[in-house]
Amino acid sequence: MYAFTYEAPTSTAAAAAQAAAGARPLAGGQSLLPSLRLRLADPGQLVDLGRIPELAGIRKEGDHIVIGAMARHQQVADSAEVRAAIPALADLANHIGDRQVRARGTLGGSLANNDPAACYPSAALALGATIVTNQREIAADDFFVGMYTTALEEGELITAVRFPIPRKASYQKFRQGASRFALVGVFVAQTASGVRVAVTGAASSVFRQSALEAALNQSFTVASAAAVKVDVSDLGSDIHASPVYRAQLISVLTQRAVKEMASSP
Repeated sequence: MYAFTYEAPTSTAAAAAQAAAGARPLAGGQSLLPSLRLRLADPGQLVDLGRIPELAGIRKEGDHIVIGAMARHQQVADSAEVRAAIPALADLANHIGDRQVRARGTLGGSLANNDPAACYPSAALALGATIVTNQREIAADDFFVGMYTTALEEGELITAVRFPIPRKASYQKFRQGASRFALVGVFVAQTASGVRVAVTGAASSVFRQSALEAALNQSFTVASAAAVKVDVSDLGSDIHASPVYRAQLISVLTQRAVKEMASSP
């Protein structure tokens, strides 16, 4: 591990100023700390966001659930507000990694990192969430740019995420056994603007599956989802799965999500 200085401000303004000056933000540290240990990152200065009260908390505001960027995965999973309004989001959070990861990892950190196999990006994209920063508000459709890349600018920090409450939603994940990341994860949501389907783990970044969305907006049935031939051209290939296998998982997981949603009250 390279030497670095450590700062722990108690306000978003102070943290943003330090980040703008070159400090690396530290949220839950589930990705950053392993990189530091392996000397894959040399930030020089870390700014810990964990002592900023305004970045914490979960609340219901009208037809939205607003979650602070520093909310831990387990806090999202256990939140009565989330469980009542968006149970699929609570279930997603409850199956991230293991207990230690859920106790430390944060919503904002996961979205800012945009790991290709992370679960939260699929929820944000499928639900049409708004990512609130210290500078602006960014629609989820515009936020995820590419592998480990987002629309965040230098010194810009996520402060909260605003999730519209859907009519129904379901997240289905086929887990990679060693890492517990999603080999493929599919989040299906019936929103005010129609059905949205977001896929993680299958490509270089989370994405919406337009063919499945079109079919399910026409007929929200398992048969309709099964009839869609998932395009493999942009899907990833690695030691765990081929593009064809991932395409099959996208289809099967979408069907499972639709079946679950159809059977729920």
